[in-house]
Amino acid sequence: MDRSREPACCTRTIGWMWFALALFPLRTEALAQSDLAQCDSASCDAVSQWNSAAWECGELESGCRLGNEFGRVRTALAESGITLQNNLTQFYMGNTAGGLDREFRYSGHGDYLINADLGKLGVQPGLFLKVRAEHRFGESLAGATGAILPANVAADLPVSDIENIYLTNVLLTQALSESLIVFAGKLDSLDGDLNAFAHGRGIRQFSNMAFVGTPIALRTVPYSTLGLGFAYLSDGVPLFSFSVLNATDTTRTSGFDELFAEGVVLTSELRLPTNFFQRPGHQLFGGTWSSRDLIALGQDPRVVLPSVPIARQSDSWSLYWNCDQYLVSDPCDRSRGWGYFARAGIADDDTNPLSYYLSAGLGGSSPIAGRDGDSFGIGYYYAEVSNQVGDILTALLGSLSDGQGVELFYNAAITRSLTVTPDIQVISPARDSVNTALVAGVRANMAF
Repeated sequence: MDRSREPACCTRTIGWMWFALALFPLRTEALAQSDLAQCDSASCDAVSQWNSAAWECGELESGCRLGNEFGRVRTALAESGITLQNNLTQFYMGNTAGGLDREFRYSGHGDYLINADLGKLGVQPGLFLKVRAEHRFGESLAGATGAILPANVAADLPVSDIENIYLTNVLLTQALSESLIVFAGKLDSLDGDLNAFAHGRGIRQFSNMAFVGTPIALRTVPYSTLGLGFAYLSDGVPLFSFSVLNATDTTRTSGFDELFAEGVVLTSELRLPTNFFQRPGHQLFGGTWSSRDLIALGQDPRVVLPSVPIARQSDSWSLYWNCDQYLVSDPCDRSRGWGYFARAGIADDDTNPLSYYLSAGLGGSSPIAGRDGDSFGIGYYYAEVSNQVGDILTALLGSLSDGQGVELFYNAAITRSLTVTPDIQVISPARDSVNTALVAGVRANMAF
């Protein structure tokens, strides 16, 4: 079977971006050399101030005044303890070959986040409130490729086929010390399994669910639900966390009526910082366990499968690992640079559509000179379908084996707030009767 610029204020096209990856050595050599050089605080401050000025006014003069006004409002709010992080993302993506449906579809996702420092607001020292509202619109590619994992997962969240706005986070966090916090409330699972190059909630880095987080844990962990837990911090970043969650998704409700009615989910992650090659990186180890009776597949928009009954199982588990490692980094800003990532996971194949999962790739800041606001990513994934559920799915979907795919994107910063991202994916579905799909499209993200 056949499985066969420097920008001038939005006046230039971005069709050449795919050729830019061939220019890696030009930027890589320069960054690698500068990474070995000493960079004193004065020069770092100068670089930071120049970049900020260039973004605000130098190259984007037409938006300078508006940007400054909005910046002053945000600064005033931040000084009072309220920070905003909002994103409106639009997709125009299509399946051009293979798969099930060959067509282009328009869709979008709104993500509106408020973080409030209630200590600054005079309520309680060390107390923080996080509120996130989300909605989707249009028609995503879910189901068009024939793959288990959606090609643009953000277009299906928080609830597929429904365009209402839902609160997916209402989370209170109390700092007990500089290194220990406790939290409780409604939270979403996309903030877990953090990776420097393959995360981004499907709107800033990769679009395919295979690279947004670990798919192996989707069976046990709801997208949005009530929970509580604690985290141990190192330099202000979670080092170890443990959560107790309601076992059912309550995106559309407050969740109190369903709280632990169908069981409990336990999750834990350990994310260790590393310094291989004298450059930053991380090794993450995580696990999940659910006591819920799992009797159907495909109820989560992060997994595209029809609702198919399987034998009742009283619990389910998953174990996963990921790493990110910078190969080239800016000595003035350790978060700038590029490197590799990898993920792996195994799960209870009696209840999980995936028995194991692997992925790897490259990503990070653009290595092209003069494109400091850009980023890129290229990744490959392999997902093995569980033999235990395969027999049941075969009657509906045909014979199943495994799924794999590649995604390539280039995130071009048009302005400080607007990024445009060409995206190409080659997806070989787990369904043997479905030919390899070629997905192409563009994503535009407005951060405000």
